[in-house]
Amino acid sequence: MTHPTPLDIVIAGGGTAGWTAAAILARFLGNRATITLVESDAIGTVGVGEATIPQIHNLIIGLGLDQTEFLRRTNATFKLGIEFSDWLHPGHHYIHSFGQVGRGVGLIPFRQLWLRGRHLGVAGDYGDYSYNVAATRLDRFSTTDGREGKPTELAYAYHFDASLLAGMLRDYAEARGVRRVEGRIEKVERDGESGDIRALRLDHDREVAGSFFIDCTGFRSLLLGDALGVPFVDWRHYLPCDTALAVPSETRKELRPYTQSMARPAGWQWRIPLQHRTGNGHVFCSEFMSVDQASTLLLDTIEGDALGDPRPIRFISGHRQQFWSHNCVALGLAAGFMEPLESTSIHLVQSGLGRLLNLLSGDLSDVTDARTYFNRLSVVEWQRIRDFIMLHYVANNRNGEPFWDHCRVMELPSTLAEKMALFREAGTFVREEDELFLDDSWGQVMIGQGIMPRSWSPLADNVPAQDIGPFLEALAKACRIKAEALPSHRAFVAAMTGDALENPA
Repeated sequence: MTHPTPLDIVIAGGGTAGWTAAAILARFLGNRATITLVESDAIGTVGVGEATIPQIHNLIIGLGLDQTEFLRRTNATFKLGIEFSDWLHPGHHYIHSFGQVGRGVGLIPFRQLWLRGRHLGVAGDYGDYSYNVAATRLDRFSTTDGREGKPTELAYAYHFDASLLAGMLRDYAEARGVRRVEGRIEKVERDGESGDIRALRLDHDREVAGSFFIDCTGFRSLLLGDALGVPFVDWRHYLPCDTALAVPSETRKELRPYTQSMARPAGWQWRIPLQHRTGNGHVFCSEFMSVDQASTLLLDTIEGDALGDPRPIRFISGHRQQFWSHNCVALGLAAGFMEPLESTSIHLVQSGLGRLLNLLSGDLSDVTDARTYFNRLSVVEWQRIRDFIMLHYVANNRNGEPFWDHCRVMELPSTLAEKMALFREAGTFVREEDELFLDDSWGQVMIGQGIMPRSWSPLADNVPAQDIGPFLEALAKACRIKAEALPSHRAFVAAMTGDALENPA
C-alpha cells in the first residue's frame, strides 16, 4: 500500500467558488494538505449568485457555521422557493417551492390523488397543498413552528450578498491555514512529460507550485480551458439567453421569503430580497433584444430606486468537455455557465467539491479511473439541471413573441423529451442517476408551465370518490393554518439578527 503524501493544492481565483473550495478543503483535509489560493484584487468577480437552493445547508452545517452569524455577515434572508410570473402566458403565475407538496396515501402518490380530484372538480390549485407555498403567499417565515418551538417543516434556502459570503469564507479558510497570495496569473507552467500543471507564474516573476490545481478563474478558465485546452460544450441551441444585466435597488417594506422570476419579451427578470437591498437582474437573448432595450426595461420595472447602473455580463450556457483534466479540476464559471434561473450555481460548486473529496487520492500518480468517474457524473448532473431549466422555456403559451416562439420549437434533448412525454401521460416522473431536482420540483414546474397529464394512475382509484374532496380540503386548510401562525419574514429576520431592519415607506 502506498503511503499517502501530503497534497499541495493551489486554487487559482477567489470569489465565491474559490473561497468555498478553500474553506471546504481546509475543513475536511486538515493536515493532509497545504492549500494556497491565488487571486488579484484588480480582477473583479461576477458576484450575482445571490439565491440558493436547500443544499446550501450542506455547506453551512459542514463548515460548522452559525446561522445567525451567517445571516448578519451576508445580509441574508430566507427563501422558500421561486415565484414564476408570466412564464406560461402573461398574467399567469405559480410557485416552485422547496419541500413536499401534499401527502400521499399508502402507495398512492399525492399528485395522482390531486389529478383524480381535478377530474372530479374538487381539487384546488396545486400549490394550495404546499406549506411552503402558503407561507410565501403570506410573506411569513420561521425556523420553528411558533407553538412548541419544534423545527419547522418548511424547507428553505437563503438569499445573500455573494461578495460578503466570499469574505466570510475567506476568514474561515485563512483561520485554518489557507495561504492567500495576491497576484495576477501571467502563465501556467506545465510538466514537459506528463502535461500536468506544475506551477502558476505570477506578476513580478513569482511562482506558486503545487501538485493539484483548482481552476476558479471565472469565464477565462485560465487553467482548464486555456492551459490544458479542454474544449467548451456550447448549449446556446438549448439555452439561447446570452446576456445578463444586474443592478441593486432599495429594499422594500415587505420582505418576501422567495425569489421572483418574471418572464420578459426576450428572457426573464429576477428580484432577490436581501436585508439591506434588493438584487435585480435581466437575463435575455441578444438576438431578440439589445442591451439598451433590456436595460430600460429593467430600470422601468424594479421596485424602489436603483442604487447603480445596470452592468452587462455576457455568457454562453454550457460547460467544459471535461471538468477534471490532468491534475486540475474546474469549479464555478471556469467549469461552465448554468443560467441562474433555478439558483444552482453555488450548488454546482458544492457538488463538485464533494465529488472531488470522495475521489481524490493521496497518491496522484494515477487517478485515471477517479477522473473518468468524476467527469461522467459531472456531465450527467449538468445535463439534468439544463433539462430542468430548459423546461421553463419550451413549455410556454406566449404565442406571437419571437423569442418565446423560438423557444417553443427548440429541439429537445432526449432526456427532457422523455420526461415531458411520461408526465403528459399520467403525471409520472422517474428520477435518474441522482439528478438534483426531485419529483415535487418537476411536478410543480410541469403543471405550472401548462403540462397537464391526460390521466392518472389507477392506484388513485383505490380511494372512494367521495373521500377525495374532504382529503384535499383538509390538506389545504392545514397548510393555511400553519402558515398563518408564522411571524412575518421581516420580523423573523430582525429577531434573529437583533436588527430592527429599517422599514422603508
